[in-house]
Amino acid sequence: MSGQFQDIARRVIRVEANALNLLADGLDDSFDRAVETLLNATGRVIISGMGKSGHIARKIAATFASTGTPAHFVHPAEASHGDLGMMAQGDVALVLSNSGETPELADLVAYTRRFAIPLIGVASRPGSTLLKQSDVALVLPPAEEACGSGIVPTTSTTMTLALGDALAVALMEHRAFTPENFREFHPGGKLGARLSKVRDLMHSGDALPLVVKTTQMGDALIEISQKGFGVVGVTQPDGTLLGIITDGDLRRHMEGLLNLSAADVMTVDPTTIGPDALAEEAVAIMNKRKITCLFVVDPQGPRTAQGLLHIHDCLRVGLG
Repeated sequence: MSGQFQDIARRVIRVEANALNLLADGLDDSFDRAVETLLNATGRVIISGMGKSGHIARKIAATFASTGTPAHFVHPAEASHGDLGMMAQGDVALVLSNSGETPELADLVAYTRRFAIPLIGVASRPGSTLLKQSDVALVLPPAEEACGSGIVPTTSTTMTLALGDALAVALMEHRAFTPENFREFHPGGKLGARLSKVRDLMHSGDALPLVVKTTQMGDALIEISQKGFGVVGVTQPDGTLLGIITDGDLRRHMEGLLNLSAADVMTVDPTTIGPDALAEEAVAIMNKRKITCLFVVDPQGPRTAQGLLHIHDCLRVGLG
């Protein structure tokens, strides 16, 4: 009995992997036309499917919407009872059906034909009703279902999902969709934290621990204590950041410390980061240099301290 289930799993995965290779090798100009049709949409992408294809359609709609292509799922049965009103000229319909003969899709397909809404069909039978009616037909290659009996949608749904991902990524790359754009659609959770910008987490204004270079160390120590970051930035009178004073700097100048100025004690030209950098990049810098905070300055402008990012701010949102 040992390993029996692993053998089944390996067989299933290999069958589906082989089908994905067939899908990749079989792509032709129809895929380009599908992407161009989606790019030309002035409205939304309406994605539909019944049964297992409906579950895949929901996921593809979510992927499109989160990567810069407005999209939503319409259930074909609900479409026949009023939800067809969710479709309008300027939209594009992406309809999924392995057989291409799903009866529940009939009203939705007819609606796209009546109102000249571009229709992209995905099915495994080139001569099916869905693909005959489609403006762009994406044909899934002939591949056995991984269940072995051919009755459970397995390989076919995997191929359809992969094709949806391929469309989404092609659209995303054409639009030069960036991690910063992605974050706008994912502000919460671990992913949102990874895509947070430094400006989203930094301390600024009166919270910044700053002294001018002529400040006596007695006053600099008070600033360190009051602001609570364990450091203080040292600036020119015009606000330009010159250096930073850390615990290590204090230990190196313990003898006669209170007779020294901030300029005497500081480490010059400290490591900084720009406000629009990703917070994850800031964490990498702090870990590499074994420091706990970074002053934030405009990398293209004067080195005026705009903020301070502490490693604890990053840990608090799940980074680090």
